[in-house]
Amino acid sequence: MADSVWAGGEQFTVPQLFARRLESDPDGEYLDLGGVKLSAGDVMTAANRFGGVLHELGTAQHDRVASLIENSSPALLSWAGTVCAGRIAVPINTAYKGAYLSHQLTDSGSRVIVVAASYLDRVLAIAEDVPTLEHVIVVDDVDAGEEEAGDDEQVATKQASPANTTAPTPLRGVTVHRWNDLMVAANDVPAVDVRPADLATFIYTGGTTGLSKGCMLSHNYHEALARQIGLCWKRTADDVVWTPLPMYHFNALVTAIVGTLLYGGRSAIFRRFSVSQFWPEMNRVGATITSTLGTMAYLLAHDQDRPEMPRSGAPEANRTLRMMGAAPLPPEVDDIIRSRFDIDTFSGAYGVTEASLVSWQPPGVENRPNAAGVVNDEYFDVRIFDDDDHELPPGSDGEIVLRPKHPHVMCEGYWGRPEVTIETTRNLWYHTGDVGRLDEDRYLYFVDRKADYLRRRGENIASFEVERILMGHGALADVAVHAVPSPLTEDDVKITATVKEGATLSEEELFRWCIDQLPYFVLPRYIEFRPALPRNPVGRVLKRDLRAEGVTSATWDAEASGIQYERR
Repeated sequence: MADSVWAGGEQFTVPQLFARRLESDPDGEYLDLGGVKLSAGDVMTAANRFGGVLHELGTAQHDRVASLIENSSPALLSWAGTVCAGRIAVPINTAYKGAYLSHQLTDSGSRVIVVAASYLDRVLAIAEDVPTLEHVIVVDDVDAGEEEAGDDEQVATKQASPANTTAPTPLRGVTVHRWNDLMVAANDVPAVDVRPADLATFIYTGGTTGLSKGCMLSHNYHEALARQIGLCWKRTADDVVWTPLPMYHFNALVTAIVGTLLYGGRSAIFRRFSVSQFWPEMNRVGATITSTLGTMAYLLAHDQDRPEMPRSGAPEANRTLRMMGAAPLPPEVDDIIRSRFDIDTFSGAYGVTEASLVSWQPPGVENRPNAAGVVNDEYFDVRIFDDDDHELPPGSDGEIVLRPKHPHVMCEGYWGRPEVTIETTRNLWYHTGDVGRLDEDRYLYFVDRKADYLRRRGENIASFEVERILMGHGALADVAVHAVPSPLTEDDVKITATVKEGATLSEEELFRWCIDQLPYFVLPRYIEFRPALPRNPVGRVLKRDLRAEGVTSATWDAEASGIQYERR
């Protein structure tokens, strides 16, 4: 059993990390935002000014400040200025509108929102229904790929504070401001005492099983996660980290912004992922490490049509990239990335917003096929429990649970949801809602979301595992494996999928393929092809909707087809 001794250790705040960078390298390049090159000095000059804006608007320490902005200088500065001023940043997914947007603004109690001009109508449509909202700050839309860097002062003010042509709109109880007007007139924020335990950012969960919840993340959590990831990447001040991930997700915040303060070097944040622009970007910024998603790695691995992308290796122009961080990464994609591009990968990890990294791949640890690295015993006590919170032996499937070994390395609970916080931390263990298993050497294997774990004919079925196999067919563009009610109790299995453009595939053909690929008890009774799968704004398939729809008029039934197969 892993050592579960509580440990202390030094703790940090985001302002402390910026201060350390300012002492060691105030003027060197810190971040590249689609061509705008910023030093730490540039960022803090403008961030302190934005903190002053928040002070002058009447906000106090610990007040919430939301943002609805694509990757750009204002997105960075509104976050940095908020947390360094002791307020709490609430970055919101730019796909959100209507009820999704209203919920997060209302739930967080945000008093201010910084919004890109193209999303202003969304905010105005719901602003009067958000009781705490007092100020809307509008920034011009800035295409990060078209921004041009100037001298340091221009970058910190003009580019970070673009002139806005949107006229203020009168709203009951809400004032609309221009970003540029406020930033030009603002003074620096008065000094505030920020502690490592203070909340810095709310990151909202996707809400696949209900309304999204605000994970309360402390200043020290930001540093702890950045340190863990950097350790696995063997990150040094010589590295250049590139990411296209949005700053409303925590990955970009901790890898590109906080991690660069912690480890030195520089980072580049791109507007959005593009296969065609990936290698030109690597060469433009001299990237040594990328922080991406498994789906992005999959697209790169299978991008074989461009002449500069031979299967035998990376483009000849690439001379810098040494590692691609992406998760989840199936073994076959991992192999392609490594062999084709001659770079390392980092996919041996499992984490949740509430606690990362639960498992990892630190230096000297070789990951195992289909594993998510080894348990992060340095930061967490991780175990596998059954439904009654009894610990299960190695090799058994159960819920992944954990508790911290250090202060403030996990979320501090869910904002305004004490009952949910208590439920997820029952018996003083955080329950992830994920099913996994540990082997004898404490390698962790993710099995499925607990809510997506099916039971059929007395056998447990992991939808995640089945979906991975189905995507190997080649004709499917997207797939969801989910339960539908069975007259025999327990579940029947349904595949809801989309077919790649130009491919032809019938339900019966897919079923016959499954016969050779899946255990008999996993074979789907039902298959349905659709133009698209229902997803929430963060891209997760809404399986609860598919389960609720069940068998539709468009659903193919294997039992009704009369296909015979051997049940073994």
